[in-house]
Amino acid sequence: MKKLLMTSALLLAANAAAQEGHHGTGTPDHVMDHDSLLTFLNIDQLEVREDDSQAFNGDLWFGGDRDKLWLKGTLEREEGETENAELQVLYSRAVAPYWDLQMGLRHDFKLENGPSKNWGVIGLQGLAPYFFEVDSALFVGEDGDIGFSVGAEYELLFTQRLILSPEIELDFYGQNDRENELGTGLSDMEAGLRLRYEFTRQFAPYIGVHRERKFGRAADFAREDGHETRETTWVIGLKAWF
Repeated sequence: MKKLLMTSALLLAANAAAQEGHHGTGTPDHVMDHDSLLTFLNIDQLEVREDDSQAFNGDLWFGGDRDKLWLKGTLEREEGETENAELQVLYSRAVAPYWDLQMGLRHDFKLENGPSKNWGVIGLQGLAPYFFEVDSALFVGEDGDIGFSVGAEYELLFTQRLILSPEIELDFYGQNDRENELGTGLSDMEAGLRLRYEFTRQFAPYIGVHRERKFGRAADFAREDGHETRETTWVIGLKAWF
């Protein structure tokens, strides 16, 4: 899930400008009135897990305060083989304070356990009440398949540097996909609890625990293939942004 410190700072600056009399431009209060090009690279998770697996989750965006091009990537490897690799290319537009509407394409790369696949994406990402970071998206596959993903993350500050971050992601599908072990309805869940120490705001190693579980037909497909339907692992990793 994504770190919003830089975005929050930009929003606060925009609100300050609005209070100084810049309301007559037709621009939302949380968007600045200039076209400077900004870039932001966020490595949300770069970690190794106790079951001899590795995971990466991060994103890169560049653009203005209202409009951005957003790239999101995930990668999971286990015992030297890539189990999951995904890239999203999205156009993102600020539609409300702290909320962005996103649309574009997602590509699932071809792996040993399934074919490559393309999806259309429309999503909503932002900061919900009580400072929950939310990322949700509807996916429509090139063959008519439908999927929906929603994730939430929260940051609990023990000190200004020691931060506990619980998070959860749920994936739903409109059809069974035997080849990729996906089931109708709630297909799988990933949850985590990570404790990081920020040596600087941009650099924070962490330790934690990661939980995965499959449900319904997805769990049946996994059992038939000799795979686990639920797994809990300890992790150690790095979170950084630039």
